[in-house]
Amino acid sequence: MKNHPQPNLWRRLSQLLFLIVFLILFLHTDYQGQDQLSGVVNLLFRIDPLVALAASLATGSLILLVLPAFFLLLSCLLLGRWFCGWACPMGTLLDAARPLTSGKAVSLPATLPRMRYVLLLLILVGALFGLPLVGFFDPFAILVRGLTMAIYPAFAMAIESLFSFTYQHGPAWLNLLTEPVYQLLRGTVLPFEQKLFTLALPALLMLLAVFALEFLQRRFFCRYLCPLGALLGLAARLAPWRITNRQTSCHTCGQCGSLCRTGAIDTQSQVNRERCVLCLDCLSRCPNQHFTFGRSAKKPLPLAEGLSRRAFVGTSLAGISLPFLLAVRPFKRQPEPGLIRPPGALEEESFLGRCVRCGECMQVCIGNALHPALIEAGVEGLFTPRLIPRIGYCEYQCTLCGQVCPTGAIQRLPAAAKQATVIGRAFIDRDRCLPFAKGVPCIVCEELCPTPQKAISFRLVSVKNDQGQTVQVKQPYVIDDLCIGCGICENKCPLPGHSAIRVTSAGESRKQKDPSSDGYSLS
Repeated sequence: MKNHPQPNLWRRLSQLLFLIVFLILFLHTDYQGQDQLSGVVNLLFRIDPLVALAASLATGSLILLVLPAFFLLLSCLLLGRWFCGWACPMGTLLDAARPLTSGKAVSLPATLPRMRYVLLLLILVGALFGLPLVGFFDPFAILVRGLTMAIYPAFAMAIESLFSFTYQHGPAWLNLLTEPVYQLLRGTVLPFEQKLFTLALPALLMLLAVFALEFLQRRFFCRYLCPLGALLGLAARLAPWRITNRQTSCHTCGQCGSLCRTGAIDTQSQVNRERCVLCLDCLSRCPNQHFTFGRSAKKPLPLAEGLSRRAFVGTSLAGISLPFLLAVRPFKRQPEPGLIRPPGALEEESFLGRCVRCGECMQVCIGNALHPALIEAGVEGLFTPRLIPRIGYCEYQCTLCGQVCPTGAIQRLPAAAKQATVIGRAFIDRDRCLPFAKGVPCIVCEELCPTPQKAISFRLVSVKNDQGQTVQVKQPYVIDDLCIGCGICENKCPLPGHSAIRVTSAGESRKQKDPSSDGYSLS
């Protein structure tokens, strides 16, 4: 019979459409000249059932922001794992990269498909007992984080460098052509300002690893590691509409098994609905058209790749015990003072439970102040946002980070509430501050302090300068009750290297009781 390419065409158009929407939303997750965003990529996380379940288990409550995720789960209960084959941007990019990664498939252990269920169980049990892991394995988090911290900044820098070179060294007639193109790019795909991030390379390597695994087998991550795919696959077991083989046993050619991108068709040409992503290749390429998509009354088969009792118990125990092992570290009692969270961040334990490490708050930060944490909050805090004032500062009028957070780990605050939120306090290092150490006048920190009543004031004192002369200088000091820890003073301090005024997390509003808030300032 004649093959029908229409299913493949519609699937590819769907993949292309969802990828374009994803990229548009990603580009809109940036400052756009006002303190309101029209559309952001956090919509992707709000339809992610894995994020919804993990964040809800971590907080012990239903998070309204991620309610749309349950509609996606419901659709998979009806139609199967369609999202992975028709809409997931990670899956689309893996399919697009196939010409670069194609090759002979490597023989892998038969038990490897169970790994995605191990990761799914570990994530959910860990979330329930205080171990936040979803941001390390969720495909959306891996993709958005890699784009935000590495690929997009590198792309922007390359474009800026190219057009700067042609403008400075090219002939005048070339500039007449390149300038309109540059202005078009500035208004469409380039960020408001060039961003730099501290863990750009690890974020990039995690994303590249997903693509590198394609050399082993097609859609390796989707087959063996993706916990979101495992969750959707479990829902797909109950789907009444599915792909089935109308022949009880078909051994005519075996072409379908070699074509299937997720290995969902076995040697008997039967479809494993947990793996099937409804790519419809088997429908369009089966020479005898044995496959069909429709309602089926067949009962679900036993879990072919489910966990053994030993694996289930072992994974559950790991998810339960690891949070307690991590909780006995010294910094849990005395947190790292340099760990400054963005304004609106929840109390630390709830914040870690909800944060999916997507990097959207970092991308949207006007001052490039938010960066991924390394070990400042422990290994469970890797890639969570922290403010590094020497690199950037928290803009006084900005509330964008709360607008883009998909799970409410950073609360959305109105401007007035945000400006009253204390994320830390500044203190002055008198061994480096010029008026103290050198007797040299400097008032930069006071001039730039954004609070209505300046949080930095001066004392007029007589000191000896480097030449031994007695001079009068204004020595700054911090008024703790007025300081909100925005970090602009540390960022703009004119000294090279370490700033003479520094911000710590002392006195932050999100702590119910902060013993360091009294008497911590050294100024």
